[in-house]
Amino acid sequence: MKTRTLFASLAIAAGLVAGATLVPAFAQTAPASAPTPDAAWLGIPQIHDTLTAAGYRDITSVERERNRYEVKATAADGQRVELYVDPRSGEVIKTERKRTERRDTDRDRGEKAVRN
Repeated sequence: MKTRTLFASLAIAAGLVAGATLVPAFAQTAPASAPTPDAAWLGIPQIHDTLTAAGYRDITSVERERNRYEVKATAADGQRVELYVDPRSGEVIKTERKRTERRDTDRDRGEKAVRN
């Protein structure tokens, strides 16, 4: 009986030691597409300052989305844009231009909705 208990205890101890040595090895080999830790992200004021220095103005919204910041601003040419910004460098990854004015049909629909 004592022999079984001894072997069981040794097996459990060996498993714990093996697990403790393997877990850090796996943790260090995380894929490059893993989410960026929040500590490495630039703060919203830093993103705002970086974009202002790049010529963007009227920044109305800076939101953390997935692995990036989404920013609504006005480009230097006056066009409204939505920017996707790298959270670590502040670099603009993608720019989507927004239309500046609604079309007449959109205005008509809005007026009809208000009247009804």
